Amino acid sequence: MNESLQTLLNDQVINEHGAALIYTQLAYELDNLSFPGMRDWMLAQAAEEREHAAKISDHLLARGYRVELTDIPVGSIKAATPLDAFEAAYAHEQKVSEQIREIARTAEKVGDLDSRSLINWFLDEQIEEEASVSEIIDHIKMVGSDGAGLLRLDDKLASRD
Repeated sequence: MNESLQTLLNDQVINEHGAALIYTQLAYELDNLSFPGMRDWMLAQAAEEREHAAKISDHLLARGYRVELTDIPVGSIKAATPLDAFEAAYAHEQKVSEQIREIARTAEKVGDLDSRSLINWFLDEQIEEEASVSEIIDHIKMVGSDGAGLLRLDDKLASRD
């Protein structure tokens, strides 16, 4: 495997763990705002991000490469409203989408056919991730500050499948 691609994939393992921490912090923020359903949605998302890290790690390890976790930058994350939390999640998903696109461009440039199915899976996954969070943002904006509407949305998000 090309060294630059290997580095990008290893970095993405770290990025996915970082995403899990970001979603966990957003869950804490939503818990503080008394939205347990939204909290649980974020915690489920954090678990999914850890699965993504494992998927990339498995690929690297299966091809005989070492995975090395280094510092995982998270930064300070605060949310005063559910909209703040989901807008932060959406911005992060957009960042991850660009990271995956860079991996795809590099794999194509270096001709690494063996990573194609993994990368395509992640490209598709990011479209789904952005659409899902964007839809929640739209719903939050629709209900605005209506407490009953926010609680109905909170209840809906608690039953994430």
